Amino acid sequence: MLHQRRTAAEAVAKQLFEAEEALDAALAAVAGLAVTMPTARKGANLSVMYGQDAMESASETLNYLTQARRTIIATHNALAVAQHQMGLGRFAVGPGNDKPETTPVTTGVHLKEVKAA
Repeated sequence: MLHQRRTAAEAVAKQLFEAEEALDAALAAVAGLAVTMPTARKGANLSVMYGQDAMESASETLNYLTQARRTIIATHNALAVAQHQMGLGRFAVGPGNDKPETTPVTTGVHLKEVKAA
């Protein structure tokens, strides 16, 4: 049964990492477009009035992709919880890149209330 769980977790992880990479690639492509449009307009010696609708649409697309990236991160975190619930917490699944801590780390420093002067 453990083998089946690991196989399932690996299949889900593979798709998750592909989705994360696709979102980052889409974000980079649209950001590149948003940078290129005003540069190209200026290079063509066109008025700033050209392409405003396109700039707004590209910016809106970036916003949607950023929201999608946030939700895929939430999906990733929820799947990490499920991994532990299935008893697979000690098994690493994925590309092995560094992830930030998701819970606060205690530093050992304790603050004391001080009376105002």
